[in-house]
Amino acid sequence: MQDTPRSFDTALTGLGWSDWLRTADEIVEADGHVENLGPDHAAVFYEDKPVLLVTFETHHGIAALSQPAHPIGWTMVKALGWSHLCVVANGDTWFRDRHVYGYFDRLADDGFFDEFEQVIFYGAGACGYAAAAFSVAAPGAKVLALQPQATLDPRVTEWDDRYSHMRRTAFDDRYGYAPDMLDAATRAVVVYDPEIPLDAMHAALFTRPNVMKLRMRHLGNQLEHSLMGMGVLLRMLAQLSADKLDQPSLAQLYRERRTHAPYLKRVLAKLEQAGRLRLVALWCQCILRRTPGPRFRRATRAAYNAAEAQGVAMPKREVD
Repeated sequence: MQDTPRSFDTALTGLGWSDWLRTADEIVEADGHVENLGPDHAAVFYEDKPVLLVTFETHHGIAALSQPAHPIGWTMVKALGWSHLCVVANGDTWFRDRHVYGYFDRLADDGFFDEFEQVIFYGAGACGYAAAAFSVAAPGAKVLALQPQATLDPRVTEWDDRYSHMRRTAFDDRYGYAPDMLDAATRAVVVYDPEIPLDAMHAALFTRPNVMKLRMRHLGNQLEHSLMGMGVLLRMLAQLSADKLDQPSLAQLYRERRTHAPYLKRVLAKLEQAGRLRLVALWCQCILRRTPGPRFRRATRAAYNAAEAQGVAMPKREVD
């Protein structure tokens, strides 16, 4: 009796690195393949043309972002019929590995990217760095990078003390300085939260004529998780493909934050930290008109109690 073929509905939850790759290979085997790139990286490819989405992801990041532990591109495969190449790392490596370099060299030499009408590179954080850096292998590609690092070379970014364990990793050789690697891209979009100074400093290094920088304030360190939670990230990729992702369209998409609880709580925490009692009251009252929320109800009571003790005039209390 033959085994039933795997499908994109097959969950990969809870699988270790080797088992995850083996099961992913069973899912894509009819129209793709999985290729190991040394001990810590692999490429998972599925072909369905004409648009190729190249994502850089980590094994633990996939598990945290997707309930069935699927690469983000599989959603686009199912929804829009895109092809997908996921370069996945077993850890936060920034993809600084000769096996990964050689893989993209081979793809470029074989004209792999020329087979597609459009190529889009995507990643967040360390994976956003990789999306920008390796996009040079596909001249004319588009890039969406969320809070990417430009480099971790201490001679350039010694002010970034978050990744000291990467200080001895070479960022000055091939596919090294991500902003320079974007010169061959048709268009690149860098998204970051300006409230995180180090992310904003990296974003400044990406200033190029073909790079549009988009600021998404108050989304914090987990920008990718927030955009996925708001249902915005996949729409951003679709709009980038259609050349419709710009400042006005992003502002329209960003309106989804008004019902995104982590964003609402993050703004509330900033107002409370600053002691802005009137703004705390107005913020919570606005939210409580739309949805019940114990956190906002408690904050409302605390703000009015503090204002009464301090003799601060407050707006009329509408919701208790």
